[in-house]
Formats: sequence, C-alpha cells, structure tokens
Amino acid sequence: MVRVSSRYRFSALFALRVLGAACTVVGVAVVALVVGAAVLAPGPVPDGVLLVVLLLALTTVLGLAPLVLRRPVVVSFDETGYQVRLVRGAGVRRAAWTDVEDASAEVVADERCVVVRLRDGGTTTVPVGILECRPDDFVRDLQRHLDVGHGYRRVPPPG
Repeated sequence: MVRVSSRYRFSALFALRVLGAACTVVGVAVVALVVGAAVLAPGPVPDGVLLVVLLLALTTVLGLAPLVLRRPVVVSFDETGYQVRLVRGAGVRRAAWTDVEDASAEVVADERCVVVRLRDGGTTTVPVGILECRPDDFVRDLQRHLDVGHGYRRVPPPG
C-alpha cells in the first residue's frame, strides 16, 4: 500500500459557501413548492405537502453537512503520483509523477489555478482557492513531489 505523504482538503470558507448556496437554493425551492401548491389547490396548503417539502429541504442541508464538518480530501500526493477528487472540470484525476511534463500557475475562469500538463496531452487543473492551505505552500509541495518523482535532487545553496 502506498503511503500518502500530502493531503489537501476543502477550505472552510469554500465549504461554507457551498453550504450557503445550497441553503439558498433549497429555500427558494421550498417557497416555490408551497406557493405552487397554494395556487393549484386553493385554500390552506395540505399539511402532508408542507411536511414532505420541509423533509426534503432538511435532508438536502443535512446531506451537505459533512462537507463543512469533515471537509473531504481534494488533492493527495504520494511517492508515485497525485490524485484529485471532487473538483468539477479538473481533467485527468490521477497520474504518475513520471507522466507529468510540467506544472504552472495560471488564471482559469478568474480563479488562480495550478495546471499540471501530462506527456500524453492531458491536463489537471486545481483551483488553489478551494484548498485549506496557502497557494505558495501547495505549489512548493507539488514541485517537491515532482522533483522526487522524476529522481531530481535539489542542489544545496553554496556556503
């Protein structure tokens, strides 16, 4: 079994933004369903309809709670390569360090990202703003793993 040497999770701010957006969508859906039920069936909205709508809303919000409470691992580096999870549009989700041609910092869709280019033409894009770390630390760790994966050793500074 390969030991994972670096793990990066969603930042708390990103997780809260996702939860807030989900709560907003659920709230709008609850209002729309209740108003729709009132329009379709004049008179008081049946208790059963209200109960079902509120249970669905509660289930949705509670389903997203682990995102905020546990914040899953998004990027992991080990001795052989990297893996990216839960990032929409990331591209190649897993690759060996030996398959990496280069990595660069770029702005994609107004987000600071690290783009890893593979020898076969594939790419992996990681928006660093969603990670629970400083972007510079993430890039340094990526460079260190790339160097080790390609068998490079850093030359110590003179003196």
